[in-house]
Amino acid sequence: MMLYTIMGEDKENSLEDRIINRPAHLERIKCLRAEGRLLLAGPHPLIDAENPGPAGFSGSLIVAEFISLKAARQWAETDPYTVAGVFSKVSVKPFNKVLP
Repeated sequence: MMLYTIMGEDKENSLEDRIINRPAHLERIKCLRAEGRLLLAGPHPLIDAENPGPAGFSGSLIVAEFISLKAARQWAETDPYTVAGVFSKVSVKPFNKVLP
């Protein structure tokens, strides 16, 4: 198993689609956590605020363990945010945790 980053970049005006698909998106991430494979996950607020309100988000980052780059890409391709078109672009890369 190796760590991979999954970085989704939101399309413009994604907030409504994010809200609709958030429960299913979080459920998949909770499964990674339950399996002990999740290092971290969270959104990027579009403005400098923890809760950006109607400004929304510019994307999301997930760092988790997968058996291969192919498996990480397949997971990302079937994420509800990807399927619903919340993300305009998704990149998946191997990641080496150095600190802490």
